[in-house]
Amino acid sequence: MKDVVAIDGPAGAGKSTVARLVAREIGYRYVDTGAMYRALTLLALRKGIPCDAEDLVAELAARARIIMNGDGPVPSVILDGEDVGTAIRQPEVSRHVSLVARIPAVRERLTELQRRMAAAGRVVMEGRDIGTVVLPHAEHKFFITASAEERARRRQRELAAAGRQCDLDVLAREIARRDFIDSTREVAPLRPAPDALVIDTTERTIDQVVEMIVREVRGK
Repeated sequence: MKDVVAIDGPAGAGKSTVARLVAREIGYRYVDTGAMYRALTLLALRKGIPCDAEDLVAELAARARIIMNGDGPVPSVILDGEDVGTAIRQPEVSRHVSLVARIPAVRERLTELQRRMAAAGRVVMEGRDIGTVVLPHAEHKFFITASAEERARRRQRELAAAGRQCDLDVLAREIARRDFIDSTREVAPLRPAPDALVIDTTERTIDQVVEMIVREVRGK
């Protein structure tokens, strides 16, 4: 699939920031698929629907209108006409999104939408199953990772910048829980595609990772 960059990785590895900057550098559209699952999770929480109630959440997914706009300085996520780009980053959403993402009917619905977004090419799409399931024929595939400890520290700094304080051990446990759920689910588990370039960001800066990916994309 020409002119398509797939970037996968676990929570807190920095893939969203990296993917957004790569897209800006090479002039492609940026799509954060994790934000789509977060939007659906937010909708379930708002309606008081348990996030592990598969049939009910699947019904929400079938009806929800989710529009992604990654072209501006701050990517927006429009859920049923409302920009929820900030609301989907709340800790409550983070704690429940893996439950929603493991529902087969939800993944089927959102995968369909994501493939439509990538059909025209010139897109950088990031998530957890882009290179393995959503766009297995993407021209460029990367898997961004980092140690669990470093990912927890990054999440703590991110929350602090937003004015929210959280214990590092609590964050580490939440990340470990998300890793387990994402990597052991029956449908589209988190794992690198066989032909993906794996990049460990633990000891690398964002700029270094972006440079590696841009160089690889332009080199091909």
